[in-house]
Amino acid sequence: MTLREIDTPALLLDLDAMERNLTKMAHFFAAGSTRLRPHYKNHKCPALARRQLDAGAIGMTCATLSEAEALVSNGIPDILISSELAGDRKIARFADLARRADVKAVVDSANAAAALGAAARAKEQRLSVLVNVNVGQNRTGVKPGGPVLDLARQVLAEGLSLCGLMGYEGHVAHQVEGPEKEAAYDLAMGTLMQCRCLLEENRIPVAIISTGGTGTYHLTPRFPAITEFQAGSYLVWDTDYAATCKDFEPALSVLGTVISKTDSQRVVVDAGLKSISGEHGLPMVKARDGLRLRKLNAEHGIIDMLDPAIPIEVGDTLEIWAAYSDATVNLHERMYGIRNQKVEEILKLEG
Repeated sequence: MTLREIDTPALLLDLDAMERNLTKMAHFFAAGSTRLRPHYKNHKCPALARRQLDAGAIGMTCATLSEAEALVSNGIPDILISSELAGDRKIARFADLARRADVKAVVDSANAAAALGAAARAKEQRLSVLVNVNVGQNRTGVKPGGPVLDLARQVLAEGLSLCGLMGYEGHVAHQVEGPEKEAAYDLAMGTLMQCRCLLEENRIPVAIISTGGTGTYHLTPRFPAITEFQAGSYLVWDTDYAATCKDFEPALSVLGTVISKTDSQRVVVDAGLKSISGEHGLPMVKARDGLRLRKLNAEHGIIDMLDPAIPIEVGDTLEIWAAYSDATVNLHERMYGIRNQKVEEILKLEG
């Protein structure tokens, strides 16, 4: 199958670029004390998760319980769910999943610990959790210091298995490289290490220190006590991350067909907000100088022709880079793996 035979809009994955990204990150973490636990939400593809594990990853990180269930159903057994679970139905599902695989949840409140503890007792099983610490992103996570110790004690009192700590420095990941980013990273991870020391001083062992987003992967050697790193975006990359980090290659694009050209100043493609995210800014047209995406509607992408002489007509196809890979992947059910301008495989997306 060639690109022209794909029904559009369609999600494309450059297999050569993806494989180079996969190898580069795997080699980096193979050389240090921290191990890679990639974030599944970035690609939502069990086949790609398997390739990450085959390249040395110790397990997967998931943003949602549904993602974790999809991975377990595909035979991937070691999963950290990095967003808090709440509500009786989700907690019951998590407990059921824990009978089938090594899944770990995170908690940042007494209510969450109590709910998980009650579910564990009701089902006569032992559930595994990490305490999520706010290291500066100010989204989720218990406050550092005494509140971390108090929550860890409650986790244990509830009969849960306390595996360690998690701290996500997402506010640092997209900063421009330089001393300010390094200082912000050191502050965030230093906070997490202080919490680790506090628990250990109180005879609470901390086996896992889980952190990370792709934009700080290269800084992990500054803190050898980090046991695992949750890089996600590196595998397929996107133009948003590429603005501040040049270490990986964009591999994800959306293929659209030109459906309208009523003058020499613009064309319209059938790829809009239902197939490509504009949340992190407008995406860019791939490999076509003189074309600039101006607007995304629900079903349409409006592209300005900066050079009226560009040879493009109704029926032609264009690729648009993904500006935000997570949200773009979430809009599709499959991904076409492309090599040498041909479809080599069709990858199912789940979760």
